[in-house]
Amino acid sequence: MQRIILIFSIAVAVLGLSSCSNQQFLVSKTEGDIQDLLKLDSNFQHTIRPDDKLSLSIWNHDDISLGSVFSIYNSNESYGKWVLVDQNGYAQLPKVGKVKLGGLTCTQAADTLLQLYALNIKDPIIVVKILNRKVTILGEVRSPGNYILDEEQVNLLEVIGRAQGFTNYANMKEIMLVRNNRNYSLDLQKMDEFQLHNLLLQSDDILVVTATRGKAIDEKAPRLIPIASTITAIAVVASFILAQ
Repeated sequence: MQRIILIFSIAVAVLGLSSCSNQQFLVSKTEGDIQDLLKLDSNFQHTIRPDDKLSLSIWNHDDISLGSVFSIYNSNESYGKWVLVDQNGYAQLPKVGKVKLGGLTCTQAADTLLQLYALNIKDPIIVVKILNRKVTILGEVRSPGNYILDEEQVNLLEVIGRAQGFTNYANMKEIMLVRNNRNYSLDLQKMDEFQLHNLLLQSDDILVVTATRGKAIDEKAPRLIPIASTITAIAVVASFILAQ
């Protein structure tokens, strides 16, 4: 009996050393109701926050614009033509100085600046954009990473499309959306077309596309052969010991 226990212990130890843990993504432990995600107004616009990078476009006034959409200057963040919103929501702008823009939408910010610049410019046309709004998509998509929200309204399917779609192992029954420290579990196979097109993403959202069980099986398959060989060897040793 002691020999059998010894053999069993050896087998367990070998199998334990041969196994490996699955990679896990860190998500919020607070669950959210998916219906809350669908309550966004169809006219939803992002609001300006501290540390946002803004471009300021003033028609026919490139000299005081910061990343103008009206000229050769590109309003993309990478071109360096932007202004940073400070921790109190203020932005330092040409000609008008420090202006409180935090908490406003881009449309509201443009209206505010319109009144200020109208004191020196006749009938100004102004466009304000937030350049650093982004979402992160991880897991079973072909091109995971960070994606800039260059439009006010971008839905779930559009972001997945930008990530070049799902891999063959994507589990469309379990996609995690992390927003404001809440974790929402999405089952795309149960969501109708209206829900899929109206689930709008917000800045700093994180999408995690989980993998099906098939991926874990396929990844472990190459290790099953040496494990099986080890078990066979243990069985041979066990037979020899028991025969003594």
